[in-house]
Amino acid sequence: MSTPPTMPRLKGYRFPREIVAYAVWVYHRFAPSTADVQDLLAERGVTVSRETVRKWVNRFGCHFANCIKRDRPPAADKWHLDEAVIPINGRKYWLWRAVDANGDVLDILVQPQRNANAARRFLKRLIARFGEPRVVVTDRLRSYFKPIRELAPNADHRAHKGLNNRIEGSHRPTRRREKVMGRFESPRQAQRFLTAHDQANTIFRPRRYRISAISYRHARADAFDLWNTYAAEMAAREPGG
Repeated sequence: MSTPPTMPRLKGYRFPREIVAYAVWVYHRFAPSTADVQDLLAERGVTVSRETVRKWVNRFGCHFANCIKRDRPPAADKWHLDEAVIPINGRKYWLWRAVDANGDVLDILVQPQRNANAARRFLKRLIARFGEPRVVVTDRLRSYFKPIRELAPNADHRAHKGLNNRIEGSHRPTRRREKVMGRFESPRQAQRFLTAHDQANTIFRPRRYRISAISYRHARADAFDLWNTYAAEMAAREPGG
């Protein structure tokens, strides 16, 4: 991955945006620690600290996620909703996630509860952005029933454990990241990281088993072009390496 050398340097940053964008991409595309990213950059002759990598990821991960959300095609009108427990500082939190019929993550929300109020809050976010769905697929958690009837009265709500395998599989990258990161530090950090991680996977992990090798290479090249375009839109708000 490379960005055009004519890109202006980020104000207040020692390193060119090509390096910053590469570090953020590696961190969210694969499953490395900040130390791993530090070593990858060192192999390329770039000496930075783990703390600098962490600041880059925290500062610009949301930028790339917002750009991907902005430019993504319209979501399918069939949604799969699910929730998974994530322990943070010895306390249970719930990661609410929605994917569409294509398997693309629509949104995530980390909340301390797994009840009707939490389901309503998450569904409101989705409908405000994507409109009312045609079909909503969930497991049999009763907390979904009333919010869906209230907020999406015209939607076909299908509550069945076996129908929600698509979204259950979308939790696996989160579990892998948890192991690498040694758990999340706070709900805010989990929300910030997982938002960027899921959106990066949306463009860099097309379903390879559904497309030919040539189509996959084209999709990957398009994803790199998008990332470079988003790197050109990066704006510095605070110094960070």
